Amino acid sequence: MSTDDVSRRRFIRTAGGAAGVAGAAAATTGTAAAQEEKPVWPSGASSGNVGSYQDARGESEVTVQVGAGDQGLAFDPTLLWVDPGTTITFEWTGQGGSHNVQTVEGPASLDSGDPIGEEGHTYEYETSEEDAGITHYHCVPHTNVGMHAGLAVGGDIETETVGGGGSDAVFVPQGARALSVATFVAMVSTLGLAFVFMKYGGTITQDDE
Repeated sequence: MSTDDVSRRRFIRTAGGAAGVAGAAAATTGTAAAQEEKPVWPSGASSGNVGSYQDARGESEVTVQVGAGDQGLAFDPTLLWVDPGTTITFEWTGQGGSHNVQTVEGPASLDSGDPIGEEGHTYEYETSEEDAGITHYHCVPHTNVGMHAGLAVGGDIETETVGGGGSDAVFVPQGARALSVATFVAMVSTLGLAFVFMKYGGTITQDDE
C-alpha cells in the first residue's frame, strides 16, 4: 500500500480522537466553588467542640443542642448567625453531664442559670437589636474542655469571604477561557478536514492486519 493511499477509516478514527481530546480540555475549565460571607468569630467561639455552623438569618426560630457531639460536650450548631427577633431554643440532650449557657463576651446576655443535666430541658432567648454583633458563650462546668460557641446577630458585623470562585455559576478564568476557544476551533477544524477528506479524498481501504 502506497503512502498516498491513506485509509479514510484511520483518518476518521484519528479525527475523532483529536475532537475528544479537545472536548475534554474544554471541559476541564470546571465549576468554581461558591463564595460565602461568614462572621469573623472570636477564637474562643470558633475553637468550640464540633465546630458546626448555621446561617439561620430569615428564620424566626432555631434550636441549639446543648450536650451535642460524641461525648455530649458541645453546642450544635456551634456557630450561629441570626436576625434580631429570632427565638433561639437551647435544648438539653441529657448527654455529657450538667450544662448551662452563659455569655463570655459580647452584647447578648445569655444566662440559663445553674447547670442542668435533664434531657429535654430548654432555655429560650429572643434576640433583639441590642444583641447586634457577635457573642462568645460557653458552658461553665465544661469551659476547660472546649464547650464554647458563638452567636452572631444582625448584618452589621465583621465578615470574611470563604470558599472560592464567586458564585454558583460556571466560572472560567481568563486563561481557561482562551483554552476553551482554542480547543473548540481545533475540534471544528479537525471535523471539517474529515468531512472534506471523506467527500473528495482517497479510497476506502481496510486496515492492515
